[in-house]
Amino acid sequence: MDLLALDWSKVTRLMFVCHGNICRSPMAEFITAYLFDKEGLKDIFTASCATSAEELGNPLYPPAREELLRHNIPLQPHRARQACPADLDRYDLFLCAESINVRNLARVVGPAVLDKTCRLLDLTDRPRDIADPWWTGDFTETWRDLQEGCHALLEKLRQSHAC
Repeated sequence: MDLLALDWSKVTRLMFVCHGNICRSPMAEFITAYLFDKEGLKDIFTASCATSAEELGNPLYPPAREELLRHNIPLQPHRARQACPADLDRYDLFLCAESINVRNLARVVGPAVLDKTCRLLDLTDRPRDIADPWWTGDFTETWRDLQEGCHALLEKLRQSHAC
């Protein structure tokens, strides 16, 4: 996706995507919702989903929950859900945790989703994948990466939306 060509003023529905929707994507959803609320960006909706069906219906992973609470991020009810083809029309921008999520999202939703998909950290000065804390066990590193990406996203939207 060409981020420079994106009309940020029309972005109002965001979908955060990771493999299982129990760590990175709901963390990004909750961090972003908190930041947007503080900034007065109340017309922007955030959600999250998985590319796999492995964790369907499961709640936020406890270490992810603890990391968010450690930083005073309000939690919302959450059950893991998988992306579906209908999401293509429901969301303006899909923000993936890592490159494999981009590829898997296109398999689940359809290749047209690639026209409005990028990695969250592609919005930063240091584009890269966000390591999966399910495997690394490092939720603090994931928090730092998500903070960086969510703040970059906030800046893009702040410049184009009236607060």
